[in-house]
Amino acid sequence: MSIKKIASKFNAWRRYRVSVRELSRLSDRELHDLGIGRGDIEFVARKSVRVG
Repeated sequence: MSIKKIASKFNAWRRYRVSVRELSRLSDRELHDLGIGRGDIEFVARKSVRVG
């Protein structure tokens, strides 16, 4: 695996973790306003950083 691909995967993982952390800080009401359930946070974060 090339360094470029490893760096890309690492950056995607970091963006995922940041997304999970930020979404987890929201109240249930704020998540509801966004149409996200607390149980969907990891799915939404994973989908948002999918490397194309």
